[in-house]
Amino acid sequence: MRGLEGKTVIVTGGGGGIGSAACKRFAAAGSHVAVLDLDGPAAERVAAEITETGGSAHPYTCDITDYELVRRTVSAVEGAQGAIGVLVNNAGWDVFGLFKDTQPSDWEKLISINLVGALNLHHAVLPGMMARRAGRIVNIASDAGRVGSTGEAVYSACKAGLIGFSKTLAREHARHGITVNVVAPGVTRTNLFEQYKQGAGNPEKLEEAFRRATPIGRIGEPEDLPGAILFFASDDAAFITGQVISVSGGLTMVG
Repeated sequence: MRGLEGKTVIVTGGGGGIGSAACKRFAAAGSHVAVLDLDGPAAERVAAEITETGGSAHPYTCDITDYELVRRTVSAVEGAQGAIGVLVNNAGWDVFGLFKDTQPSDWEKLISINLVGALNLHHAVLPGMMARRAGRIVNIASDAGRVGSTGEAVYSACKAGLIGFSKTLAREHARHGITVNVVAPGVTRTNLFEQYKQGAGNPEKLEEAFRRATPIGRIGEPEDLPGAILFFASDDAAFITGQVISVSGGLTMVG
């Protein structure tokens, strides 16, 4: 895809399944990748795998819920790798159970990581993009935020909020040459999905139910996501903003 070579790209949650797959694909396209993750060793592993294959990547240990740390990390990325051209907000966390069984402490953590963390990154990155009158932001939401998901009430609310926030920023910053779009994964084989299955009590039965319900006939893999992410980050999507695309194997088909 056009326009990714030489771009500095931040990927939050870059040490995890979807995040690491996206980091590696950006690096293969010639981007300079900043791998941000709360799990520092995971970020270091991904960055090392990229550099060992000739790509450009630096790891950063970052708690995205800490606004001042986010600002310092963004400054460090720019100092080491150049002006940020692409931001991918991918980091997330979930706790599974019916809403009536959750606690306010769960809600606070869910909102802090899944929504406030993304706000922090936007707030730190947008001024530079505005000054340069160029930028691509890709937010990783979830189809849970489009259609709901049993056992994920607050997570779904956060992802729905991220979608609304993205559409608003797309309107506010189109005149600055910045696009903001959303990729919404469906059921994907990540650590979050494994936790979800364990919380359901019968993991094998649940996975089989999802597989049967998915028209393509399988559970998504992290490697299924980077194509959509890189498309929105590329010059091929220069006239696209405020949009949401589901990558779900057809499990959800939202108009």
